[in-house]
Amino acid sequence: MVDSELGRRRKYCKRSCRQRAYEQRTLAEGTSIPADAMILSAAEVEAFGDRMFELRCAAEDLATAIAEDVSRAQLRDMAGALLDVARDAERLR
Repeated sequence: MVDSELGRRRKYCKRSCRQRAYEQRTLAEGTSIPADAMILSAAEVEAFGDRMFELRCAAEDLATAIAEDVSRAQLRDMAGALLDVARDAERLR
């Protein structure tokens, strides 16, 4: 969806995102959990950690390739793979 030129900017990209935020806020009411905290299951945290590890490995591979003076084509391919991993790593759920 595109923001209209009038009025304030959207806070949520879609209604389902707004609903999930509401559900999270109501779950945290009356607890010591900060209102801006994100609640993830153990499986989600583990999956996120795995994606972060994969991202670090891809970055280390690229740094090693640069140090070993590999071809521009290989560096370009590795940089593309690193970007793909980084895009996946951004996903929290």
